[in-house]
Amino acid sequence: MKIAIVCYPTFGGSGVVATELGMALSKRGHEVHFITYKQPVRLEQLSSNIHFHEVNVPEYPLFHYQPYELALSSKLVDMVKLHKIEMLHVHYAIPHAYAGYMAKKMLEEEGIFLPMVTTLHGTDITLVGNHPFYKPAVTFSINNSDVVTAVSQSLKTDTMRLFRVKKEIEVVPNFIDTSKYINSLDRCHRNMLAAGDEKIITHVSNFRKVKRIDDVVMIFYNIQKEIKSKLIMVGNGPEREMAEDLVAELGIEDKVLFLGESHEIDKVLSLSDLFLLPSESESFGLAALEAMVNGVPVISTNTGGLPEVNKEAFSGFLSGVGNVKEMAENGISILRDEENLKRFKDNARNQAFNFDILSVVPLYENLYKKALDKTEGQKKAAKNIF
Repeated sequence: MKIAIVCYPTFGGSGVVATELGMALSKRGHEVHFITYKQPVRLEQLSSNIHFHEVNVPEYPLFHYQPYELALSSKLVDMVKLHKIEMLHVHYAIPHAYAGYMAKKMLEEEGIFLPMVTTLHGTDITLVGNHPFYKPAVTFSINNSDVVTAVSQSLKTDTMRLFRVKKEIEVVPNFIDTSKYINSLDRCHRNMLAAGDEKIITHVSNFRKVKRIDDVVMIFYNIQKEIKSKLIMVGNGPEREMAEDLVAELGIEDKVLFLGESHEIDKVLSLSDLFLLPSESESFGLAALEAMVNGVPVISTNTGGLPEVNKEAFSGFLSGVGNVKEMAENGISILRDEENLKRFKDNARNQAFNFDILSVVPLYENLYKKALDKTEGQKKAAKNIF
């Protein structure tokens, strides 16, 4: 099958999932075309089955904001006709499903019926999409997709609650390629991050308010009173300066390391003992899954899709949003005993294997077939009309 994938090419979870999915599909014999404004960060190399097409947005003084949706829909039309693409898979309802629908309608004018699968990831629903300015467009995009998926049961429930959805929503969880996560780093590499007698506690995010970065710092502050440890903060964003100020105010600058954006997240995680994710909301919790596959137990909130990923008292612990005291106590309980820590590390890795990519990709392939069948029906109906 020839599949076009539209996603954000950045470090965010949706872009990572879309890229990993495309690469996995290519290994299963499908021809995959990524169509976006720059090459996705996780797309390490192009092969005979993987292609990248850049969306260029011409700048005109007339436009205060450049019309990316128009450029994307036009590019989709051109690429579908040029490469005879059979399936469109867009990640995010807006702007991607919105642009995909416009491309579909333009193609139908030329007798080409392109099925579209839309995957909802979270921000497009619970934050941006629920804004009154965007809500009608999001609702329209969902209802005019041929197949709609959500990355967690929690996100599906939120979507049905917030929007007037007429479509069935299939839950297809995020996933991870477990074959890539073989911990080959010698434990002696720990001295790059911490002293030999220190535990390594890690947080990875885009440092937005929803990640509750101040809670990360306060959880660690309480843990380090009982357990000799170092906090590694990976990522960048608007809350970083606040976090650095809080660290200084607490007098723990020597115990916290800010790495910024890094391409070596897995190396950091493979050396870590505990992962903190006290988010206000998470549609799935891909960062937690990436920690777990590296054998790192997770202390997280119980919001959104996190309870579907992080198994209570098995791969880590779940607490209410803002319950810093309980999260710190749970972290201490894991780290205090070496045998207990090893058990949680093994459990975390085993839990992650439930989300292996080899189990999830066939689910998408089945949904592609469902979308193709629906489009065949639309094509026959159109022929009967004319």
